[in-house]
Amino acid sequence: MSPKADNIQRVWTVAEAKARLSEVLRRSETEGPQRIGTRKAFIVVPAETLQALTTPRQPMGEWLVDNLPRGTDLVIPNRFEPGREMPFSEPSDE
Repeated sequence: MSPKADNIQRVWTVAEAKARLSEVLRRSETEGPQRIGTRKAFIVVPAETLQALTTPRQPMGEWLVDNLPRGTDLVIPNRFEPGREMPFSEPSDE
């Protein structure tokens, strides 16, 4: 087992982590992720590590343009077209 893997196994109690916060932060930077808590666990990692692991989300507008169906002749009706049935409206008695 590598030294980094050994350090992940060590669990700091919340009281320990509060009392030795500087050490927890230093070790997370030099030795790898530090786990805090026994019942509900939290992992302390440097911000750069977290950013490297998470992929930025593409804005929805860009995603829609990138995933637009190509090669189809999709006709989008005019919503103000006369005679077009409006959804969720009361039926007329004409």
